[in-house]
Amino acid sequence: MSGVDGANEGPLRGVEWSSWQVRLRAAGFHPSKRLGQNFLLDTNLLEAIARDAGVGPGDHVIEVGTGLGFLTRALVATGATVTSIEVDHRLHELVSEDLGALDGLTLLRADALNGKHALSSELLSAIPHAGPWHLVGNLPYSISGPLLAECARAETPPKSMTVLIQREMALRAAATVGEEGWGLLGMRLQLSYVVRHLRVVGGAHFRPRPKVESSLIQLERRPDAPSASLQEAVVRLSSALFTRRKQVVRRVLGDVMGGKERAAAVLEEAAVAPEARVEGLSEADWLALASLSAWDELA
Repeated sequence: MSGVDGANEGPLRGVEWSSWQVRLRAAGFHPSKRLGQNFLLDTNLLEAIARDAGVGPGDHVIEVGTGLGFLTRALVATGATVTSIEVDHRLHELVSEDLGALDGLTLLRADALNGKHALSSELLSAIPHAGPWHLVGNLPYSISGPLLAECARAETPPKSMTVLIQREMALRAAATVGEEGWGLLGMRLQLSYVVRHLRVVGGAHFRPRPKVESSLIQLERRPDAPSASLQEAVVRLSSALFTRRKQVVRRVLGDVMGGKERAAAVLEEAAVAPEARVEGLSEADWLALASLSAWDELA
């Protein structure tokens, strides 16, 4: 498919795509692959996402990726206070015309990330000073991993994150030790969140139609989540060790710390099996290692 044309795509429920094609063409808009602009148009699914998010009156929602505002409208209908962020100025202007007057909605034209390893100042400013907040969105594929990871380690992290992302990324976020897809993303998210895979969403529900499937996942903040400082220690430690994920931790830690004797002492103190492979370390192993003062040597 080229541009915003939807020929031979088949019918969709609830959203009149042809009328939006006219508006988008008039605005000179063509969906950007770089920005991951694939619009979810199925009303039933949009309402299901808002329902699955479990938000309502008194809740504060930050939506990343306003797009054409379809999910935005469903979130506002729950009674929650919604701040929706869109990086594309053309979409921001179109949606502002349609939804700008809705009570409880703030529309921001901004990027959600500042580079790959930090939340943007605009998103940080949207986080409420008091009370919990929730992240919801049909996320662009290119930013979904970094955004989830940075929100999880934020000073004021979201109580929940209900997001539609590429299925491969969803499997990585939900994978556990020993499963296909297990890696840094899943390990870091699951330190502080319970990750649930809610539903698979095929490409036919989007325009333009993506070549991959999407999944809706939900991350609920764990009541026993480690402190921000300990999570940061795990991030730094795992960054140092996971580049050699297939090797035994004794060898990798020994090379990083400058001696196998020092590594052996650290592993014994943390009660971590020295012959375990880095990718086989459990959450308890990472937390035990990261809580030791010796981890500073890995910075």
